[in-house]
Amino acid sequence: MKKVLGMGNALTDILFRIENDDILSKLNLVKGGMQLIENTQSEVIKSHFTPGSATMATGGSASNTINGISKLGIESGFIGKISDDEIGRFFALNSLENGVTPYMQKSKTPSGHCTILVSPDSERTLCTFLGAASELNAGDINQHFFEGYHFFHIEGYLVQDHDLIRTALKMAKDAGLITSIDLASFNVVNENLEFLHEIIEKYVDIIFANEEEAMAFTGKKPAEAVRDMAQMCRIAVVKIGKDGSLIQSGTDFYDIEPHQVKSVDTTGAGDFYAAGFLFGLANSYPLEVCGKIGSLVSSRVVEVVGTKMAKETWDEIAENVRLLTQN
Repeated sequence: MKKVLGMGNALTDILFRIENDDILSKLNLVKGGMQLIENTQSEVIKSHFTPGSATMATGGSASNTINGISKLGIESGFIGKISDDEIGRFFALNSLENGVTPYMQKSKTPSGHCTILVSPDSERTLCTFLGAASELNAGDINQHFFEGYHFFHIEGYLVQDHDLIRTALKMAKDAGLITSIDLASFNVVNENLEFLHEIIEKYVDIIFANEEEAMAFTGKKPAEAVRDMAQMCRIAVVKIGKDGSLIQSGTDFYDIEPHQVKSVDTTGAGDFYAAGFLFGLANSYPLEVCGKIGSLVSSRVVEVVGTKMAKETWDEIAENVRLLTQN
């Protein structure tokens, strides 16, 4: 069985459901946005809620993907940085409970976490304290991390540290791994466009992007963007929300239909699409089937608050995957 290694911001998600959006105005937050905050600001936000009302889970884009892959039955590992504090210990322990081997580097800075306010319409507003997670650097990466793995997945949120990304991707390719990147955010793409082109053309096999990220990366709409992206790497995927996803590899093109579900919280939708897709690749399924599995897993995670799905849900997903792969 092939194994998948991920690298990203080791963030613990702390989710609160809000009754209306008034509190967003009160806290001067932009609905649906993501803003970086200090630890003190995080405490102020949490003070507006009753203790025990939060839902906690390991978070961060690549971490979500790796946890999803593990739940689907693929051995996986994760590289990140935490502190020896309550949030950091939760992240490491929760990763192990999810079946993920953690390669956690240590920092004296408080562990990173993301306070997520979920509106009644399922829109999420993210307030991120990166903390120790942002201190992961090239010196933390060791060639032996990659031994025994076949895929290496990274999140675009790390690309501000060019040396870290280059070092990790080079080590992965030297070890013979298939590499993938999720572009993460159109802001990240805009700020690192030249560097992203450089590393993708040199080291990356698979790109995941949503509609906005694909536009920022290519200047084109999804159907044209996925074609352009596929000329830079082996496989390009553009996720277009309720309209499904597009996959291009060479001259092969697939338009994947979405699963119609009632969305409660869109947290992690793209991350879990990548989990399903990479699970499919690790099992050598055709690209169209990989896309369908990605769409399936993504559709189930938006039905819950946060990214933690019950064992029964994972069992249902496994049965649906079995049916998909028998056809």
